[in-house]
Amino acid sequence: MTTVATPYQRTVPATVIDHRRGSQAMVMFIATESMLFLMFFFAYYYLAHDAAKWPTELPKLTKPLVMLAILLSSSVVLYFGEEAAKQAEFARAKRWTGVTVLMGLGFLTVQYSEYAEHLKTLRPTDNAYGSIFYTITSFHAAHLMLGLLMLVYVLLLPAPHVGKSGTPPHDSLHCAALYWHFVDTVWLIIVGLLYVAPHLTGQ
Repeated sequence: MTTVATPYQRTVPATVIDHRRGSQAMVMFIATESMLFLMFFFAYYYLAHDAAKWPTELPKLTKPLVMLAILLSSSVVLYFGEEAAKQAEFARAKRWTGVTVLMGLGFLTVQYSEYAEHLKTLRPTDNAYGSIFYTITSFHAAHLMLGLLMLVYVLLLPAPHVGKSGTPPHDSLHCAALYWHFVDTVWLIIVGLLYVAPHLTGQ
């Protein structure tokens, strides 16, 4: 006897695929961006072999660590937003997302201040170190701005769509959060390699 699938049974596989495709696409996008930063980090250490073009003064840690604290805290805040969205508390999810956006803007403000200080003694055209330092940090800033645009887009969506699967745009908050956590992780690595490591090695 032939069993005929009900309309619900026929739509389940498509619904599952549709529910996951946004997250999977974001993961693949993050993977490509990870390769970009990996090449930057390899370039940094390759250029570092030419000690004559590397600064002898150790980088200041205060502002980079402040920026790191801001981004790590923003990831926690955004996590609260995701949890609120899962509970269908969309107004609260938007509030947490809005706080994350403000923290991202705070990061950019501190970075602008750090750049203003750096440019007094080091320009991108001065040497290899200046070139790779500003390349890595400015590319990260550009990625953070993209993450902010994603979060702002989520804020502009109708409340029922924030974090809700099954209706376009699919898992919009979750996808934006994945990218935001990636950007935060990259800054953690940047602080470790460009700021903290020279203090440990003495160069």
